[in-house]
Amino acid sequence: MADPQTLVEKLQARFGDALLECKLELGEITIEISPDRALDIFTALRDEPEFAFEQAMDVCGVDYAAYGDVEWATNESTDKGFSRGVVERAPGRGQPAVQQAVGQTFAGKGRFAAVYQLLSVSLNHRVRVRVFAADDEFPVVPSVVDLWSSMNWFEREAFDLFGIMFEGHPDLRRILTDYGFIGHPFRKDFPLIGNVEMRYDPERGRVVYEPVSIEPRVLVPRVIRKDNRYLSQPH
Repeated sequence: MADPQTLVEKLQARFGDALLECKLELGEITIEISPDRALDIFTALRDEPEFAFEQAMDVCGVDYAAYGDVEWATNESTDKGFSRGVVERAPGRGQPAVQQAVGQTFAGKGRFAAVYQLLSVSLNHRVRVRVFAADDEFPVVPSVVDLWSSMNWFEREAFDLFGIMFEGHPDLRRILTDYGFIGHPFRKDFPLIGNVEMRYDPERGRVVYEPVSIEPRVLVPRVIRKDNRYLSQPH
């Protein structure tokens, strides 16, 4: 595999200030670019011999609202030896948490991002490319389908689950959710229990939609800890 640090230096030398971020962590390279420069940079990454990223392996959406905010007491344990959720503050659990999440961004960069994984088979190196949408209310990033046709369904998935619009996509429509589905289920402010539930009604002879009949709750994961305080004492 090519030396990652060498690739970082090539990226910085080639694109300069066009890279909003370029870092090497745990042997993986991540660069961040703006939507208005994205197509030019993606084209260079694909076509220029020193990069030669012939394949785009994946693109996923990310919702950075309430990033890093968790409801689990992971650094503490009860006298039974496992952690508990302490407060229902995760986005999607209730209206207060939803209101808290909406409007939050990741380090002031934005709420929604599309993250691409590029692979150079010929040069044996990889890079992760992150593109933040400029508008949180209507997130838009350029489509790369014309550069890598394999991204067609991946961009549709990110649109379906996160509501990220890919400008220039030839057939941007839902791919996983049901016909007439409202909302985007991977957004942090989407209720974890959903908005409706469906079942087959034998009297009507069709599937019907009804209000959700369950209430959100905090589950208790049991985390066994290797701690002498919780071991049985010998008789």
